[in-house]
Amino acid sequence: MSYRVAVVGATGAVGREMLKTLAERQFPIKDIVALASSRSAGREVSFGEDRVLKVQSLENFDFKGWDVALFSPGASVSSVYAPKAAQAGCIVVDNTSYFRMEPDVPLVVPEVNPEALKKIKRGIVANPNCSTIQMVVALKPLHDLFTIKRVVVSTYQATGGAGKSGMDELLHQTRASLVGDAIKPEQFTKQIAFNCIPHIDRFMEDGFTKEEWKMMVETKKILDPDISVSATCVRVPVFIGHGESVNVEFEDPVDLALARKTLNASPGVILHDKREDGGYVTPLECVGEDASYVSRLRVDPTVKNGLSFWCVSDNLRKGAALNAIQIAEALIALDILGNKEAQKIFS
Repeated sequence: MSYRVAVVGATGAVGREMLKTLAERQFPIKDIVALASSRSAGREVSFGEDRVLKVQSLENFDFKGWDVALFSPGASVSSVYAPKAAQAGCIVVDNTSYFRMEPDVPLVVPEVNPEALKKIKRGIVANPNCSTIQMVVALKPLHDLFTIKRVVVSTYQATGGAGKSGMDELLHQTRASLVGDAIKPEQFTKQIAFNCIPHIDRFMEDGFTKEEWKMMVETKKILDPDISVSATCVRVPVFIGHGESVNVEFEDPVDLALARKTLNASPGVILHDKREDGGYVTPLECVGEDASYVSRLRVDPTVKNGLSFWCVSDNLRKGAALNAIQIAEALIALDILGNKEAQKIFS
């Protein structure tokens, strides 16, 4: 069986990655359409190695008869058009933050909580934040082993997390720095070239940023509401690939050898942890890859049952496009996608 697929926000960094990943994974497509704002209508985007799609206007598009729509147009746009698509009988996988914490919208990482896809009530599935996805993929097998009590994470997030404009700003500022030109931050609050900025998204009343809040509440919704999470999110001068330093405290005694063996066998995780020069994975090396890479795994002696590790992943791929497509693939496996009887509950 093949499916009619819409990609919304197709001209953005994540939308283009969605089109690329759909082609690479040979998703069973009957028809595909690239959608964006009316300003982008008529532009062309690549699909696979030899096909070009002409972008159509989202504002004028009728989702009736389409099976799945992969949304990444920005939260304000998703808030309007995702419900319209779902009401037309098209399942929406939304990459924006708008629906993530809605109690009747499943927030899904297929390697972690695929069972949540059996509870689609509004025809919308939320894709988690990029930094949350790579972390919970690594945490899930450890939680199953030792029961996580508390997580403290510091992120090193690429400019690609802010879209093409973020990457462009890093490029332009780097050039300007090297030739001595003046630098005026636009996308970020301070200069990002040769710098780190401990501020992603807006500040909240408790002093955390919205990005940090996302990691904390999303981890609890996806993995376990009893886990305590504290996050510090930092933007770094990297184009693509998020890094995370993760410290975990468990309820049960930790067996490092068992943790290593389990991570090695866990879906979506690649353990690359050699205690030698270069025996770890960096953000640069994970670009274009599907996995959440774990390195520097070690016992934390400062708490009773603790582990620390380093985790990297391609934020545009597993952190966004790939996870959304894996959700669609899981919906096929569950006989929900394209099954009008199964979809009657929300259409």
